[in-house]
Amino acid sequence: MGLTSTTLLIVVIALAVGGLAGSALWIWPRLTARTFGAVMGRAGVLAGMQVLTLAAIGLLVNNYFGFYGSWDDLLGIGSAQVPAVQEAGPAPGREVRPEDPAQDQARDPAQERMPDRLQVLRTADVHINGNFRQSAGQLKEVLIAGGSTRLSTLAYVYLPPQYFAEEYAHTRFPVIVGLTGYPGDPRNLISRMNMPAVAAHAIAEGRMPPTVLVLTRPTVAPPRDTECMDVPRGPQVETFFTRDLREAVTRSLRVAATSAGWGVLGGSTGGYCALKLTMRHPEAYSAAVSLSGYFQPPADATTGDLFGGSARLRRENDLMWRLTHLPSPPVSVLVTSSKQGESNYLSTLRFLDTVRPPMRAASLILPSGGHNFTTWSRELPQTLPWLANRLTAHAGHRSGSPAGPAVPEQAPPPRRPGPTS
Repeated sequence: MGLTSTTLLIVVIALAVGGLAGSALWIWPRLTARTFGAVMGRAGVLAGMQVLTLAAIGLLVNNYFGFYGSWDDLLGIGSAQVPAVQEAGPAPGREVRPEDPAQDQARDPAQERMPDRLQVLRTADVHINGNFRQSAGQLKEVLIAGGSTRLSTLAYVYLPPQYFAEEYAHTRFPVIVGLTGYPGDPRNLISRMNMPAVAAHAIAEGRMPPTVLVLTRPTVAPPRDTECMDVPRGPQVETFFTRDLREAVTRSLRVAATSAGWGVLGGSTGGYCALKLTMRHPEAYSAAVSLSGYFQPPADATTGDLFGGSARLRRENDLMWRLTHLPSPPVSVLVTSSKQGESNYLSTLRFLDTVRPPMRAASLILPSGGHNFTTWSRELPQTLPWLANRLTAHAGHRSGSPAGPAVPEQAPPPRRPGPTS
């Protein structure tokens, strides 16, 4: 029986309930003696009941949240092979164009300053493949303060080694904003998904251009889950990510100033936010990756009323409603799911079938994978370069070193019939 099968869940619950009733009515009265055997028997009954009860609770929680999709996922013995990204249509190649030379000359990387809206707390070198003699870039822990929203968040900024190279002194780098789920901890993007090292490795191999990462979480008004929403009479989180964060990073670092050089990637809640921020604000982000994300915001005790009772706002934040009722934005998105272990599989297929030009969509569907960091870490070596190669790589480095080849595009797959209800 599969880990997520209803049959297994019913069997384990039945064993737990039956075992509890049987031990109370039949076994326990026969173990009342003070002999060593009776004492060990009582200990064994208690241990067995705890194991069955915890197993039942664990299966219920796993089936609800989708942490693990199979026994192989749970035990960590499944195949590490990940299928290729499937493009739903031809994608444009990366555009290379110079920024304003006057702006480039105004920024001296040796004397670069970070204003109060991006305060550096500490800096560390990034290494790959255990090579501690050579730096693969820098990782800065920073505090980003919003000028218009008065919100702030802790973040980690990865700067690739090219950022400090003389031949790239007049280059503006593309930016990828990485988002956790809810409530999230931005350190998980480093300790659990290893995003800076994955990016450094892909850059070193030429699979993605040198790219700046800004790693944070969508929960900037804790403990509330705002779903990256400008809440009426509440925290303006959407504005923070589409205006304040971009302004703070652009003023502090030598990065692209236009949306063509900005993308966003997130998992779970961060995946929904990545899609929503890009689809609603193509002037801020031109591409997005959603790892196991969903397509409409939940309403529960953690969110409260996100829409101030407005049906219009609720519809506008439903991504499927936007695709069917509003003009498609000129952005590129990639969505991931798993045939087994993810609750968003069918909704992901419906989303892909609903996308229309000028919006472009791609997918990465695993045979099996749960709603967890293990699955997203398997997907990251493909999805991160995919996103970076959809962003504008600005010219300006004097050596003419390539920014990295574009990912080879695949022929678009045949259109699938929409799933039936």
